Amino acid sequence: MPELPEVEALASFLTQRLVGRVVGPVHQVAVNVLKTYDPPLTALRGRTVRAVGRRGKFLVITTDGADGPLCLVVHLARAGWLRWQVKLPAEPPHPGRGPLALRVQLEPAADDPGAPGPSGFDLTEAGTQKRLAVYCVREADEVPGIARLGPDPLDEAFTLEALTALLAGERRQLKGVLRDQSVLAGIGNAYSDEVLHAARLSPFKLAAKLTGPEVATLHAAIGSTLREAVERSRGLAAGELKAEKKTGLRVHGRAGQPCPVCGDTIREVSFADSALQYCPTCQTGGKPLADRRLSRLLK
Repeated sequence: MPELPEVEALASFLTQRLVGRVVGPVHQVAVNVLKTYDPPLTALRGRTVRAVGRRGKFLVITTDGADGPLCLVVHLARAGWLRWQVKLPAEPPHPGRGPLALRVQLEPAADDPGAPGPSGFDLTEAGTQKRLAVYCVREADEVPGIARLGPDPLDEAFTLEALTALLAGERRQLKGVLRDQSVLAGIGNAYSDEVLHAARLSPFKLAAKLTGPEVATLHAAIGSTLREAVERSRGLAAGELKAEKKTGLRVHGRAGQPCPVCGDTIREVSFADSALQYCPTCQTGGKPLADRRLSRLLK
């Protein structure tokens, strides 16, 4: 699933290609991808892109028109992705069984009369779950998922004191707390594993039981892990971001491989629809976690 660093990089990538351009036809290919109906997607045509930004894991494309701003908000979910097209096909897309869910075409740029054809981007989704979500709204906060977001961990306001307040009285395990978008915006399954490994904390430690020094270490790990990932992704094309993410991860998705810090074997705990990875030596005092839901340390 694309998380904060990848969505941040996508926003930067699209800023260079969309800002100042006029939106052309918007083709909804998958019936279930659009989660709003008023304003309609057709209202985007003829509007000028003002900005591209990120709210948690949401990509926000803001356009201007005579009647004020209009936002195209995208949540890529687990299997969604954005593909930039230098030259879109001449024929509009047709509904089918393929991965294409939505196509946004741009009007030809006035300063580039020699362009090979209309450019734009496709939103695609692999698999059968179909959780990719698109919203057309006046303000980004109209999207329920955005309205519920907690603080952004890259925001200057996310201080050690702010994290301490968020964790106070929190009886859930750290892994679940870090993934909860209403607590912190943008961290998912992969980067929660990476943050906890960097902080040398067990994913099943109760958040409320962290000591002051442990909270400080966790705060530092959140900032450094996410900022390093953003820097690695900076300047990359959209098609390169997935591969970069995989190469930059130290524990997530690397079960059975040696920990890059201590050399111990990275282990995994599987759940119904996801899994986490951790290093026993670095994070759990050398003890493996039982591979079952709501696991406790093996005695």
